[in-house]
Amino acid sequence: MSSCGWLSPARRAAFVVTAVLAATGTANAQLAPASKSSHQSAISSAESSSDDYLALTGSSSPDPALPAAPAAGGAAAGQYDNKSGAGGGRFSHLAFEAGGGFNAPIGNDSQYITWGGNFTVGGGLHFSQAFSVLGEFQFIDDKLPGAFVASGGGQGGNAHIISLTVDPVFDLFPKKTNSLYVTGGGGFYHKSTNFTVQQCCDFYGYPVNVTANSFTSNQAGVNLGMGYSRRLGGMYGDGKMKLFAEARYTWINTPPITETNGLGRTELIPVTFGMRW
Repeated sequence: MSSCGWLSPARRAAFVVTAVLAATGTANAQLAPASKSSHQSAISSAESSSDDYLALTGSSSPDPALPAAPAAGGAAAGQYDNKSGAGGGRFSHLAFEAGGGFNAPIGNDSQYITWGGNFTVGGGLHFSQAFSVLGEFQFIDDKLPGAFVASGGGQGGNAHIISLTVDPVFDLFPKKTNSLYVTGGGGFYHKSTNFTVQQCCDFYGYPVNVTANSFTSNQAGVNLGMGYSRRLGGMYGDGKMKLFAEARYTWINTPPITETNGLGRTELIPVTFGMRW
């Protein structure tokens, strides 16, 4: 009986330990699914919140800091990034000009040529805002001095100069509304000096001028000058259309008209006003 009394507490302790272990295992088994379920619930809640945000913003990205949110603003920013392309497109690099003005003879030419007018047209390419290259056609019409006309046996006369040149243009302040530029080049010049006399008469009975004598030459020539331009339009200093006024020194390697007049070149300054774009 004494041994049975000693074993009874041990059995009781073993029973208690076994019960505690069984309870602990059951609790762990119950907590694991609950924890997993709680984690899934949290993820589901986050996804639901993100879906609600996407539905409100129309974005495909759950994070407003990602590029999806500023996409709308990016399109607007692109419009400003393209400011230099305001006149873009297939013909954005093409350059054109047209103008007219007057001519002033200089040096020895004042004895053989007087004031007159000019007309200029051209086209080329813009390589940048500051640099362009133009191919130019110019027609110059000047009168002849009375003493020179008389020595040639005429009653009137004129000098015509037709040129085809290649002329770079360097804009010194390309982004300013008002700017200065330097230009110059060279090419082919055709000059004709014509003496005219009056004859009677045209269909209506009026006297007409007829060319009595003419001297022509085809020569190389150069020009160099400076001009002022004013930009028309353009919000970012990128307007293509400009008004311009320029003066160029023009030198043509023309031969003497006669063996005694000593004129072995033609020098004059065409002053031209026009539009360039």
